Amino acid sequence: MADTTPTADTLCDAYLDDVTALMQRIHTEEKEPLDRAARLLADQIAEDRLVHVFGPGGHSNLATQEVFFRAGGLMHINAILDEGTLLSNGALRSMAIERTPGYGRVVIDNQGLGEGDILILVNAYGINAALIDAALIARERGVRTIGISSRQHAEGTAADHPARHPSKQNLHDLVDVAIDSKVKIGDAIVDIPGMTERIAAVSTYANATALNLLVIRTVLHIRERGIEPPVWRSGNAPGGDEANRKFLGNFRGRVRAL
Repeated sequence: MADTTPTADTLCDAYLDDVTALMQRIHTEEKEPLDRAARLLADQIAEDRLVHVFGPGGHSNLATQEVFFRAGGLMHINAILDEGTLLSNGALRSMAIERTPGYGRVVIDNQGLGEGDILILVNAYGINAALIDAALIARERGVRTIGISSRQHAEGTAADHPARHPSKQNLHDLVDVAIDSKVKIGDAIVDIPGMTERIAAVSTYANATALNLLVIRTVLHIRERGIEPPVWRSGNAPGGDEANRKFLGNFRGRVRAL
């Protein structure tokens, strides 16, 4: 009888196939909300206003960093890199903070966001207390919101899960535009025979894909208006420092993390 035990190569091939399929689904199935969100961002940038991005949660912070000060990224992105949920300050601490009711309100209040601002909220699971509080205070203050999260994960998570906001609400029900990242419950997707837990997560790929698709669409909408949006060039590329230096005066003092 042939040995049917999966090899590292077959498992890795399957993982890459699944990740690619997930990215393709986001591109194909989320075109309409991505384009609506891109038009909002284009309006904002055409008026030389910032786009704020917050990913409250340990690895969700990576999504915020994905589009901030990044080669090929929009200079108008203001990353909200709050110290509380960063894994670098302690993974268990990060998880506790993202589950703390009221914390997200403090972060958004500290940013001074209000009427006329745009806030992108990114979190694969779409349920944690800090995330929901950020969405709620943004809505109260007239901030337009875009959410990137998994509907399946949020709707499949029990109402009494300890990560949930006391209101039991989901991000996709609270934002003006909801983009579905399509991450499955548990995030990890690879099964190893004989192991209880799956391995190899996908949410970072999903979030980065959604955000970069959003950037592409935004830039095209801005260009349709005859405007050249300022975009970061890699500092390691020829002429990168010189190209970026032309715009720094417009963003220093406005973008806190610069």
